[in-house]
Amino acid sequence: MLVDPERSQGALYAIVPRQYHVRLARVLLNLETIVGGYMRGQILTSAAIGVYVAALLTAFRLPNVMAFAVLAAAADVIPFVGGALTLVPIALGALPHGMTVTISLVVLIILYQEFENRILIPRIYGRVLRLSAVSVTLALLVGGQLLGILGALLALPLAAGLRMIAAELRLELPGQPAGSPEVRARDERAEETYEALTKGAPAEEAAVVAVAIADEIRKRNASAGVSGVVRPFEAGAKP
Repeated sequence: MLVDPERSQGALYAIVPRQYHVRLARVLLNLETIVGGYMRGQILTSAAIGVYVAALLTAFRLPNVMAFAVLAAAADVIPFVGGALTLVPIALGALPHGMTVTISLVVLIILYQEFENRILIPRIYGRVLRLSAVSVTLALLVGGQLLGILGALLALPLAAGLRMIAAELRLELPGQPAGSPEVRARDERAEETYEALTKGAPAEEAAVVAVAIADEIRKRNASAGVSGVVRPFEAGAKP
């Protein structure tokens, strides 16, 4: 849907009832933000372990530093399993240099992986995906248990996406504050304005208007700093 928006999203707007188009546009825009945030978080964690491995092997004066660093950065994409994919080749490559060097490298890499799993990943992904550290850890564990490596790979964007969709559909989750009446009234006015502007228009043209309204609401939310403290669309106003 995100790679080929014109075709897939056009079909989606044709299926979904028009009174939900503004909310659908907001969901799709937020999904783009979530996917981008997940990719940026993965780049940060992969770069971090790549730099750490390169610095570590350079300090121990081992060969093939860049090859091992690239391997560590690439394997870091796979939660849980990526650590073993990094550790085993490095340990085998260090064996000719003595057991002391090998054991030291293994211990230092394991310590970094613990730091990454317990501190770095929850903080980075928690910030970019707006998930708590506990939610990040639980999502990774549940995804890994249910679908293995694929589940662990998709756990974080899925968790963030489901949380966002629940918020856009105004579902009140346990432990989450209920949406304010101002936000609900603002959304209703935006949907009424959208229906008035797109009455009789085909789905493709209506989708463009829905995206414009949703993007304007998101920008106003960001400029206000607090969700709901924005100026709503006036009836008949153009997005």
